[in-house]
Amino acid sequence: MSRIGKKPIAIPSGVTVTVSGHSLSVKGSQGTVAREFKPAIAFEVVQDILRLTPRKKDRNSIALWGTYASHAANMIKGVGTLFQKKLIVEGIGFKAEVKGDELLMNLGFSHQVKVKIPKGISVKAEKGLITISGVDIESVGQFAAMVRHLKKPEPYKGKGIRYDNEVVRRKQGKKTA
Repeated sequence: MSRIGKKPIAIPSGVTVTVSGHSLSVKGSQGTVAREFKPAIAFEVVQDILRLTPRKKDRNSIALWGTYASHAANMIKGVGTLFQKKLIVEGIGFKAEVKGDELLMNLGFSHQVKVKIPKGISVKAEKGLITISGVDIESVGQFAAMVRHLKKPEPYKGKGIRYDNEVVRRKQGKKTA
């Protein structure tokens, strides 16, 4: 049995949760998130509490129970306060700026790297720090991972793009005679 799935999810004031069929939509002060789920789990809104119950007691339903509870809790949390990821751009001549719906970066290549910002995500770039925020935790994390993947931090000088809380293990370079 799922420990996470058994716990009821509290719905804060100012957040509206709507269940229709197999989809769940959450509306709050920061925006709206909607998601389609498999019919294995039933969603029920009672007063200010969201409860999830498996329709069958088979292995697949029990496995999805906690996962769907986490997704629903993240949706409720995201419309109240935005999820954020911070990336640090480190290196000589490395910089990032936002123009329109594109993130433009100089990362030591012969060309400028352009990344289209997905809908529902806001990006701020200022002096070596990129802040990615949005209501959907998965899209924020996916976009941050994609930007980091463009120039991963290297272990000798630490140049590249890394998460704010990430520690880059440094290696010792060549020894001179």
